[in-house]
Amino acid sequence: MKVLVTGAAGFIGYHFANRLLQDGFLVYGIDNLNDYYDVNLKKARLAKLQSHERFTFQFLDLSDRSGVVQLFQNRSFDYVVNLAAQAGVRYSLQNPWAYIDANITGFVNLLEACRYQPIKHLVFASSSSVYGANTKVPFAVSDRVEKPISLYAVSKKTNELTAYTYSHLYKMPSTGLRFFTVYGPWGRPDMAYFKFVKAIKEEQAIEVYNFGKMQRDFTYINDIVEGIVRVMLSPPSTNAEAPYKLYNIGNNCPIELMRFIEAIEQALGKKAEKILLPMQPGDLSATYADVDDLISDLGFKPATSIEDGIQKFVQWYQEYYS
Repeated sequence: MKVLVTGAAGFIGYHFANRLLQDGFLVYGIDNLNDYYDVNLKKARLAKLQSHERFTFQFLDLSDRSGVVQLFQNRSFDYVVNLAAQAGVRYSLQNPWAYIDANITGFVNLLEACRYQPIKHLVFASSSSVYGANTKVPFAVSDRVEKPISLYAVSKKTNELTAYTYSHLYKMPSTGLRFFTVYGPWGRPDMAYFKFVKAIKEEQAIEVYNFGKMQRDFTYINDIVEGIVRVMLSPPSTNAEAPYKLYNIGNNCPIELMRFIEAIEQALGKKAEKILLPMQPGDLSATYADVDDLISDLGFKPATSIEDGIQKFVQWYQEYYS
């Protein structure tokens, strides 16, 4: 089975591609290696993937329409998993065009290419950010999501709507996955836990927003990958009016930010100096995933504890940056 993984040099893309290779799939990875964060980290992930003989890489930006068309003319895929995106909520306030180009234009280019190739399933990354100003918890995929509070969230909701339309019009099996605060080894340096570990190790103060009164449904990377694999191999029925599904993938257990910091302090054996600050624009005060559909349809529920997950991240961080 051949799988196209977009964003293969990214955090989730790298781990997912690596899992597929371990499971015996042929993996074709693409990435534009943008400089939103340390490109050397992306290249290091990519180098590990390229050590596998069943992995092929192509430098490609999804916003390059002709390049995407050419890729699908030259290659055939059984599954397409889109993990490429311009990430980050706060950065969307500074550079909105990056989100339009990568997350919306790039995704439509991918959908158009898939439309003309009989793939078994298109799986794409959405985000818990689509829940926006919703106050009902836990967040369920059946909830109305009409109050996004960042352009990043808008771009992800647009992906969901566009994918549904293509599924309806062309009977293209597709599934969107709303990820909840993914963390773990080889993670993104712009994420809070990465910044916290770096600052505490270097005996610098950490910035804690909303004065620490925040909750996140932190989800360990291996749980995310397990969910993606199970979803990929279980496409919606093409007999449906629209062979389309949405799932939350989260730990179903929101953690107080201060407890999260304590887990980092414990793993590092050092205390953090905290600078308490008000809420940042675009942030949510709490996230909490309803994963009942994931359990009932796929028999899976993320379960890695925050203590175990942070310990593994800190171990990787210390080895990688030693």
